[in-house]
Amino acid sequence: MGPVTAGNDPPTKALLARLAAGDPGGWPELLRLHHARLRRMVALRLDARLHGRVDPSDVLQDAYLHAARALPGYLRDPEVPFFVWLRRLAGHRLGRVHRHHLGAKIRAASREVSLDHGPPAASSEAMAARLLGRAPRPSEEAVRAELCRRVQDALNDMEPMDREVLALRHFEQLTRSEAALVLDISEAAIAKRYLRALARLRGILGQYPGGLEGLRP
Repeated sequence: MGPVTAGNDPPTKALLARLAAGDPGGWPELLRLHHARLRRMVALRLDARLHGRVDPSDVLQDAYLHAARALPGYLRDPEVPFFVWLRRLAGHRLGRVHRHHLGAKIRAASREVSLDHGPPAASSEAMAARLLGRAPRPSEEAVRAELCRRVQDALNDMEPMDREVLALRHFEQLTRSEAALVLDISEAAIAKRYLRALARLRGILGQYPGGLEGLRP
């Protein structure tokens, strides 16, 4: 296994090998392979004030252009698996979008995890909304709104690193090893923090019909 393919899944390895051999046709296939997960990351972390003004696809197109220019350097010296590298670039572009549109209005980062070139933190509001979905009937909307508030409170009370692990593992669906690389902590620490974050939510979500669906380690 060459350095370009180390740490990547088999389809990514094959496409990177094609690129390293000089076949540019592997690039669009590589982007399609990882697009859905990257879009989830951008949609989860895009500030609510920019909804309707910024489309996640535009952020990713900008990131892909930047990645295409940086690809030769990555192929020469791939320090991390390709998806982690591409996610880092997309997160950096999302951060620039936030700074451009919000400037001084960007929320205080005192509770956020500091990541090198990482994306903005996922808000507790966005995470709670994705956990609960829409109320199945209008009559249940008030119950859902109260539960959403309680879930947000639980998320805000978590250690910032626990909340970030939850965002990576549950919402972005990163593997344990990918999350460990993103946060620069051990896989064992990722597992411990993820289980702790899930346990904090289960007692609350268990009071809502269907609230625990999909909330598994």
